[in-house]
Amino acid sequence: MDLNLNGKWALVTGGSKGIGLASAKALAAEGVNIHLASRTAEDLEKAKEDIGGRYNVAVETHAVDLSDADKRKGLVDDVGALDILVNNAGAIPGGSITDLTDEVWRDAWELKIFGYIHMSRMIFPVMCEQGHGVIVNIAGIAGRLPMPDYIAGATGNAAMINFSRSLGVAGADKGVRVICINPGPTLTDRLIYLRRLTAEKELGDPERHGELPAATRIGRPAEPEEVGDLVAFFASERAKFMTGTVIDME
Repeated sequence: MDLNLNGKWALVTGGSKGIGLASAKALAAEGVNIHLASRTAEDLEKAKEDIGGRYNVAVETHAVDLSDADKRKGLVDDVGALDILVNNAGAIPGGSITDLTDEVWRDAWELKIFGYIHMSRMIFPVMCEQGHGVIVNIAGIAGRLPMPDYIAGATGNAAMINFSRSLGVAGADKGVRVICINPGPTLTDRLIYLRRLTAEKELGDPERHGELPAATRIGRPAEPEEVGDLVAFFASERAKFMTGTVIDME
């Protein structure tokens, strides 16, 4: 299936690893030129070599702390016009209402929640002027669930779900679509680390983490590539009827 994405430009935040890198690869496989943004220059260079070695697309890297509003603005200025924005940077720590300090809560939201909102606020009007564009927000299934031990993440993801729905409606008559994807447990480095700890405790061998069940309908965690494929599809013209749409991966 041709997604008609060849030659477009995308910015993927948190793009050097995990879901961000998988999304960048899925887009690059369709001929999309990529801007990768994350904090660590070394990781970005590895990701650039990986993508550049597989796909005939341009890859630009931006080592930037996206928890800093000035750095976010500088990034947007650097990348220029975009066809696709994938907001993916950020990980909100677990903890109950009494576990997390105000500082921890605010710092986590500054990167993922306010970071997504700020990036969208800067890029959405430009896309509207262009008459086309897609914003894909990677939130998380916790935004659909009561999760007292992940209350900051669940609350933030819930906010991002409704933000995406509302912005998607706002752009509907301007040619700009907004999609929110809510991955459940996904085999990123962080989840693999946690599952290895559990496997060592419960099975006596961290390498047996693949035997552990996951709280998903299929009974296993998602692969980052499975999320990336959804990003590419919903960023494409094949999904042009859909905006303000929320996709749950359970």
